[in-house]
Amino acid sequence: MSQTKTLAELTIKNNFLFSAVMLDPENCRGLLEIILGIPIDRVIVSREQCLIYHPEYRSVRLDIYAKDSRNTHYNVEMQVSPKPALAKRCRYYHSQMDMELLLAGTDYTGLPDTYVIFICDFDPFGRQRYIYTFENCCMEDGQIMLNEGCKTIFLSTRGTNRSEISAELAAFLEFAGADLAGSQGEFDSAYVRQLQTSIRNIKNSREMRERYMIFEELLKEERSEGKTEGRIEGRIEATAEAILELLEVLGPVPGHLSSVICSETDLELLKKWHRLAARSTSVQQFINNM
Repeated sequence: MSQTKTLAELTIKNNFLFSAVMLDPENCRGLLEIILGIPIDRVIVSREQCLIYHPEYRSVRLDIYAKDSRNTHYNVEMQVSPKPALAKRCRYYHSQMDMELLLAGTDYTGLPDTYVIFICDFDPFGRQRYIYTFENCCMEDGQIMLNEGCKTIFLSTRGTNRSEISAELAAFLEFAGADLAGSQGEFDSAYVRQLQTSIRNIKNSREMRERYMIFEELLKEERSEGKTEGRIEGRIEATAEAILELLEVLGPVPGHLSSVICSETDLELLKKWHRLAARSTSVQQFINNM
């Protein structure tokens, strides 16, 4: 088991430190300007939507949610290793932003532009590019854009096409992909030096050290609960399958009965049905005694 790193040992690719740095609106604004290549007057970072713990779902959330002076909304997240269905995750984030805006009273026609941005310490598409930008266009005519206002951007620290991106973006991605010693070195980038100063301040903050400790405890709790839930789900599925196997020996199992058994989530009830199936002499007897 790997030992938990201290706050002092983290680099910006760590989700906690990245979120702590980007909660500063100037740091967030600078990053968005470098990625999009356009000036941005002002950025508001939603501290409430960047909280590290979601009590309703008992899960850790460490993405950055922000909007600029033009009301464009952004969701930015650091990814240190490939995860399954990353594209579906983008779709989910876009839908979440839209739903939150609609619930707040925004009309469909008033939905703002949204960006989902992943900063990846790997190449998500294997084409050695630093940046991959996606938006919907017509498959039959690539000149026709849907213009629904959604864009998804993947940044990669493993790109090789340096001449095609700005020096500032290249410096940031080099910084984001560096180890601890490398990230503390000299960078010919005012923005990276700004981030280095923010990181030093965060690491020297007693409050941030305490928050990091709380965050690590929440992560451990979430992992523990996830493992427990996974084991229970596995036992539920196995017990349902065992019941069906016993019943199939007795005769054809009606589709509705199979559906009832497979959809049941109460493990104790499934155990009771399993014992009943083992004692039954026919499927109908099992149904009558359920």
